[in-house]
Amino acid sequence: MASVLNSALSLNLSNFKRKRVRTQYLVSPLSLSLSRRRVTIGAAETDANEAKPQAPDKAPDSGGGGSSFNQLLGIKGAAKETNKWKIRLQLTKPVTWPPLVLGVVCGAAASGNFDWTLEDVAKSIVCMLMSGPLLTGYTQTINDYYDREIDAINEPYRPIPSGVISENEVITQIWILLLGGLGLAGLLDVWAGHDFPIVFYLALGGSLISYIYSAPPLKLKQNGWIGNYALGASYISLPWWAGQALFGTLTPDIIVLTLLYSIAGLGIAIVNDFKSIEGDRLLGLQSLPVAFGAETAKWICVGAIDITQISVAGYLLGAGKPYHALALLGLIIPQVFFQFQYFLKDPVKYDVKYQVP
Repeated sequence: MASVLNSALSLNLSNFKRKRVRTQYLVSPLSLSLSRRRVTIGAAETDANEAKPQAPDKAPDSGGGGSSFNQLLGIKGAAKETNKWKIRLQLTKPVTWPPLVLGVVCGAAASGNFDWTLEDVAKSIVCMLMSGPLLTGYTQTINDYYDREIDAINEPYRPIPSGVISENEVITQIWILLLGGLGLAGLLDVWAGHDFPIVFYLALGGSLISYIYSAPPLKLKQNGWIGNYALGASYISLPWWAGQALFGTLTPDIIVLTLLYSIAGLGIAIVNDFKSIEGDRLLGLQSLPVAFGAETAKWICVGAIDITQISVAGYLLGAGKPYHALALLGLIIPQVFFQFQYFLKDPVKYDVKYQVP
């Protein structure tokens, strides 16, 4: 199951990260203004004299070449859309939800307490809704929000810089998704009869990681090691922990196992950095291909993936599960073949082909 999760992750991390260009943020982080009469969520404007990149008023016409299906999934090649609800869905990037859903399944299975009863199935579905559409949707939307100035230069047709949805509408969506996800997490704790609201705190911690990954001043995505590991751990460890904590006890061995496996997620995230080497170097961004050079970074990438997975196979063997270990090794072999067949020959040319062999 972990290998299935890892394969799904490799397809989705590349949708999360985009080419980065250093710009000055002209709108401060989310601000929440409170009054007796109402709560207003808005963006605090800075000096009006500061120059702001001008995005086109409308997304460019796809000329019929765009795909409505791609638009709904939130991936490249999307058709032009004016329906506000479809645009909101696009911001949440549904294509990135499956790894989180699979993570919940893995955690529920690892708990040893999941039964195919109506109640347990309902709990798992609610946990998937929390992890996927709500909190991953929050993560993707807030990432687009803080990349809006970059997108105004690189991808002006995206929903926010193109003007098809306003910044205030995006901020409202961020808060609704965040509060909805945290609300479901609290509900799951009550439903499971937890004395300590562990699912809620896992959701809260994951939401904080999502914020500091995208938002200044920390903006973890600017650092190759920290940003890529944070991304990998968020996609692998957190949903697994939530699923296991919901149905059983989150044990130290599972925490270690999933954090170890998240190093493979770091390696998968590095694959996406090779196409941005020149821009990252010019702008001083410390992606691993920039910091170590492409030749060294490509071996760091495959090493992080393969050594991690082989280590997990060794862990399973030591835990008295030889068949599980052999199954994992059987899945690693074709992966190594494609690494040598494509990625290691030319990581810039074959990055996408390697991720989707």
